[in-house]
Amino acid sequence: MATVETTYRDSHLRALEAEAIFIMREVASQFERPVLLFSGGKDSIVMTHLARKAFHPGTIPFPLLHVDTGHNFDETIEFRDWLVEELGVRLEVASVQDAIDKGRVVEETGPEASRNGLQIVPLLDALQEHQYDAAFGGGRRDEEKARAKERFFSHRDRFGQWDPKNQRPELWHLYNGHKNVGEHFRVFPLSNWTEMDVWQYIALEDIAIPNLYFAHEREVFERRGTILAKTDFMELLPGEELRKQTIRFRTIGDATCTGAVSSTAATLPEIIQEVAAARETERGGRHDDKRSEAAMEDRKKQGYF
Repeated sequence: MATVETTYRDSHLRALEAEAIFIMREVASQFERPVLLFSGGKDSIVMTHLARKAFHPGTIPFPLLHVDTGHNFDETIEFRDWLVEELGVRLEVASVQDAIDKGRVVEETGPEASRNGLQIVPLLDALQEHQYDAAFGGGRRDEEKARAKERFFSHRDRFGQWDPKNQRPELWHLYNGHKNVGEHFRVFPLSNWTEMDVWQYIALEDIAIPNLYFAHEREVFERRGTILAKTDFMELLPGEELRKQTIRFRTIGDATCTGAVSSTAATLPEIIQEVAAARETERGGRHDDKRSEAAMEDRKKQGYF
């Protein structure tokens, strides 16, 4: 028998679901060539699930776009390819390695080098090449302070740049998708969701996610308080040592900067309990966000997600 708490939770999640589906249908009606930015992380997986529900019984009417740093976890790529085949949707891949080979970007060097910031150029190139005029992103207002400044419809100028002071009001669920030639929008259907909402919705809808999110043993090392997984892309600094540890990831991105958490949460209920007790945001383990106080906002102004 459902309790008052579970009834409230489910109604809250259904309200968020309805809002996100409304946003997606608004984009389909206002824009000619939308695309869904897909990282393989839980937020983009939930967005893909919502898109399937929004346009059922038809197929998702826009492709998925993955900006591939080349430094992914193997599990992420395996899950991405499985999901694309399962849904029967088109996948476009914008490669950071291709951008490096063409001289469009310069790869960072040194033991703390990351390709995360290099995603901007291949992303903007892909949007321009395919003439996408709206790109769904999985940003939520609780995960990073720069993202709290976003609107549902977030305008980008013809250079793909974001001006947080030049965003349009969105009163009474009215969304203005007017743009000039060369401009586009980033659209954030999960703006009012929290990390807890995402996990509870995954459990409610029984959505498949990569096993990286569940506790597993892995070789890791620690760098300035962040637990990083051993990969072929990482170089240890003096004093850093590998150890085996049971960990999981709260967020998934470029393997060189995605921090793990020590955890034994191996099921969705256990993850939900762990998130409820957490005292650090999920992006607290993102090594690239610690480069400066305004690291995320600076990247967003240049055209980042």
